[in-house]
Amino acid sequence: MKPKLLYLVTEDWYFCSHRLPIARAARDAGFEVLVATRVDRHADVIRAEGFEVIALKLRRREMRPWRELGALAEILQLYRRTRPALVHHVAMKPIIYGSIAARLAGVPAVVNAVAGLGFVFASSRLRARVLRPVIRFALRKLVAGRGSRAVVQNPDDALIMEAIGVPADRLCVIRGSGVDLEAFPPKPEPDGEIVITMVSRMLWDKGVGELVAAARELLAAQIKVRVLLVGPPDHDNPAAIPEQTLREWEREGVVRWLGQQDDIAQVWARSHIAVLPSYREGLPKSLLEAAACGRPMVSTDVPGCREIVVDGETGLLVPARDATSLALALGRLAADAALRKRMGAAARARVAEHFSEARVAADTVALYQSLVSAPDSAQSR
Repeated sequence: MKPKLLYLVTEDWYFCSHRLPIARAARDAGFEVLVATRVDRHADVIRAEGFEVIALKLRRREMRPWRELGALAEILQLYRRTRPALVHHVAMKPIIYGSIAARLAGVPAVVNAVAGLGFVFASSRLRARVLRPVIRFALRKLVAGRGSRAVVQNPDDALIMEAIGVPADRLCVIRGSGVDLEAFPPKPEPDGEIVITMVSRMLWDKGVGELVAAARELLAAQIKVRVLLVGPPDHDNPAAIPEQTLREWEREGVVRWLGQQDDIAQVWARSHIAVLPSYREGLPKSLLEAAACGRPMVSTDVPGCREIVVDGETGLLVPARDATSLALALGRLAADAALRKRMGAAARARVAEHFSEARVAADTVALYQSLVSAPDSAQSR
């Protein structure tokens, strides 16, 4: 009988973009895969892989206590009904609610994917400051149980988790979601005006505001570049940038917002430079894909970003929240085709060696197998 692996993810699109290749590898390794998520437009894509889709009412931004208790009860009921051998929780709310439900339901093995420590740890907003000690307490108490592992995407986050109180032997560093090297092949630069592209959800904490300010500085200095913003607004995130603001920047002529794009490989084929001035990341998929396409990068010297952007080798690092330094780095790359070519080639080589989709999937499935075959897990079942 195949062991059941259940993914608890808030959004079906996120499962498809960040977890689908890992789930495929788990299926091919002999797991029966179930996906519990908020169903929007990707249920058929998930079912086509042979996975069971379970629609949940869980919402990322919902904070009303009675609704949250209902969400926790829904997850508990799900775990008791499906009796998975292993659950994989992705992002903060599924980690907390899922871990509580897993303990109450007697789920023998749990993987908690802490992807970048998110809004709560990166933001200076009041809501984040209020939630931070609560999240720290929850992580310390919930992710360190028997049969449980916390997966982080970079060594900086591993150190933070240890400082919170998660034992080192319950931690595992797996570098991001990986990138499909065949789907994102290296391409020569396009002809024409230098195109600088940011692929991201449109969030203040991704540094979009700093990029717009840097674009203004480049324009004032008469450095001829085109700055593109690619990605949707994320209305469920407290750091979401209003669509009206994005439209105002377009009318100003400082950037162009393209919204959601399905073919990101073509986005990078039409670009010269990738940029992500984020305040904090786990390991940014957009930069991994840009690097795979042979694009040099400009990003911030923060956890996650500096895993893929090696300053002076695969790109340039600048301080977070510093628009002027960002403008200088972008201007430097825009003016030097030879530097872009050298850094782009190094970026592709680094992704191929350390961040391929196949490697990440293999490391994750090996973790799954170690947990479901562990004595504690077997006794719990």
